[in-house]
Amino acid sequence: MDKIWLKSYPEGVPAEIDTAQYRSLVHLLEDSFHKYATRKAYVCMDKFLTFGELDRMSARMGAWLQSRGLKKGARVAIMLPNVLQYPVAMAAILRAGYTVVNVNPLYTPRELQHQLIDSGAEAIIVLENFATTVQQVLVHTQVKHVIVATMGDLLGGIKGMLVNFVVRKMKKMVPAFALPGAISFKTVLADGAGMTLKPVELGHADIAFLQYTGGTTGVSKGAVLLHGNVIANVLQNEAWLQPALPSGGQAEPLVFICALPLYHIYSLTISALMGMRLGGMNVLIPNPRDIPGFVAEMAKYRVTVFPAVNTLYNALLNNAAFAKLDFSSYKVCNGGGMAVQKAVAERWLKLTNCPIIEGYGMSETSPVVSANRCDIKEFTGTIGLPLPSTEIAILDDEGAPLAIGETGEIAIRGPQVMAGYWQRADETAQSMTADGFFKTGDVGIMDERGYIRIVDRKKDMIIVSGFNVYPNEIEGVVAGHPGVLECACVGVPDAHAGEAVKLFVVRKDPTLTAEQLLDYCKHELTAYKKPKYIEFRDELPKTNVGKILRRQLRDEKKAA
Repeated sequence: MDKIWLKSYPEGVPAEIDTAQYRSLVHLLEDSFHKYATRKAYVCMDKFLTFGELDRMSARMGAWLQSRGLKKGARVAIMLPNVLQYPVAMAAILRAGYTVVNVNPLYTPRELQHQLIDSGAEAIIVLENFATTVQQVLVHTQVKHVIVATMGDLLGGIKGMLVNFVVRKMKKMVPAFALPGAISFKTVLADGAGMTLKPVELGHADIAFLQYTGGTTGVSKGAVLLHGNVIANVLQNEAWLQPALPSGGQAEPLVFICALPLYHIYSLTISALMGMRLGGMNVLIPNPRDIPGFVAEMAKYRVTVFPAVNTLYNALLNNAAFAKLDFSSYKVCNGGGMAVQKAVAERWLKLTNCPIIEGYGMSETSPVVSANRCDIKEFTGTIGLPLPSTEIAILDDEGAPLAIGETGEIAIRGPQVMAGYWQRADETAQSMTADGFFKTGDVGIMDERGYIRIVDRKKDMIIVSGFNVYPNEIEGVVAGHPGVLECACVGVPDAHAGEAVKLFVVRKDPTLTAEQLLDYCKHELTAYKKPKYIEFRDELPKTNVGKILRRQLRDEKKAA
């Protein structure tokens, strides 16, 4: 195909990247461990972890995992927020020859059980705060090994003990080592010190991550991301950002603000992996919802790279203390996960003098496929240009490519595109074209310069603060309430989260209240999936075969 976007590339950005420079992600990680051994790789709550320390700790944990008899390719789940244990666990799993299954720590037991069963995870590393969720589902899964971390594990003696005491008191928790087969994170590191990590032969075709997503259709499923996929996206993003960033060998290391959760592929690739590739330091923010605390952390460092979503940028702009920070070191502010609003982008640029570089991606594409140039001076309203080694086509309903300026489904081909959905060959086949393009389910248009603008979503997916929410799942949960006859949910505009979930319900029990239904959802759905609005109706619009018309409900809201 004619790559018209290449003529719009900034000077110095290559048309293609070379993924052959790394045999696997382990090669990439170990290369950085050795090259930047004395540099600080991560910091959390004022505790620094150097590349050398990360090397030693992950080797110990990897050796311990191997000693459990797990075979190459075994799935190991990580259920951690942004704490120092996350990079240790991720590197350990990959170095031991296993596959990382990222889990949202806020999952309900129902959501967690599905993911652990579907992935066939044999081990899980979980923060003590969320261990009770694991405890409730363990018996239904194949998990044989549970490693329990605490907030204070890697913070040092007295400070670590104090943090654990405060967290347990606030959360009214008891130490969670009563889980069957559970062992503490610190014990694993201590025991692993007497073991040797056995090198595992890994290549681009081996599975690095099972990244769970609803894909372009309902139920949550694992996008199979190979070592080659993720290596490619790290190098693609690095190449794209080169005009704004110095090389990895600069005297002053890059500083990444890692506020988005590392279990999300956007943060994992852009912050953790690209940061380590470049010898940068990631500032881990366990709770970015605490804006005053977050701003206080940002004030301590000369920030270079800040990936975030629109809602986070907006929240910071509305914080008086943030406006007083020194922004002179800011080089790149990435915007992804959801659409960046023009008003937010303009306010951010005016305050920081660093534009929000809006991009686009999905879990299925490791994730980034397009981005605006680093040197933009104003909001473009587009998702930018395809990254190096990436092709984007606009397809009609039959899958045929459309001409420039015509609207159709966005499809992607490139080395970052997943191998498929885990154990779902039928869904994989439906999502791919015969010539290897992944069909995103998003409707867009490409102009004559190669810039792409998203027009609409082909499917009914809702994006709440950058997280995918799928109506099928919400409706399946709500339909289980004995007082509900029928239900449907749609996304409605929300000033804070971009979109919010609105639920339409036909009652079976006429006394059912919105409060009762919200309380029910609270126990079955993670917070961002819960309906924000509930509207009771006598009936829902349907097709002549009885299918509920979500689009009609959405259109009613737009017309209102």
